[in-house]
Amino acid sequence: MNDIEVRVQKLETEISHLTNLIEELQEQLILLPDIARYGTLQKFLKNKDFREADIETTRIMLEVAGEQRETLSPEDVSKYPCNSLQVIDQMWYKYSNGKFSFGVQLKNYYEAGGDIDTIRAQDVKVLTKFADKVGWLNENKQPRFSEYDDWDFSLSAPDGCFPAHWWKSPYGLKMVTFFFSRLISCNLI
Repeated sequence: MNDIEVRVQKLETEISHLTNLIEELQEQLILLPDIARYGTLQKFLKNKDFREADIETTRIMLEVAGEQRETLSPEDVSKYPCNSLQVIDQMWYKYSNGKFSFGVQLKNYYEAGGDIDTIRAQDVKVLTKFADKVGWLNENKQPRFSEYDDWDFSLSAPDGCFPAHWWKSPYGLKMVTFFFSRLISCNLI
């Protein structure tokens, strides 16, 4: 091979490499709306601002569902996109060093004696044990969501405590049942 042929071959290799790089970048641009959707949550989680991350999680989930908290029904939750739950779950897990996420909450539910049958039965004993384990109950075993501003929003909070804001619903136990069922169907544990 002469010098010109070697240079042509090198240029063809570089062109092929650049073409592949352009194709990869174009594929990633498709994800730009998701980067915009989850970027603020990621920023809060990276900064360990778990209170703001918790509120942002609720905002994202309602946005994805296309509903307001008051209009979000258990049926809407049963159809919530798994990919969105997985992205949120992975970010919470990563930036909390495995301490907080929906998957951690589901694990805690199982450890409290829960399973698919107790979810369907809306077993209050198991749900109460779970809520106590993740720090959502006060010393009188009553929900403490009304005291939300006074919670510990640090890594010292109980495992699985967050995301929590999302769980407060006008549907109560019915919403919990449908959400746990959705977490299971989306394989978040």
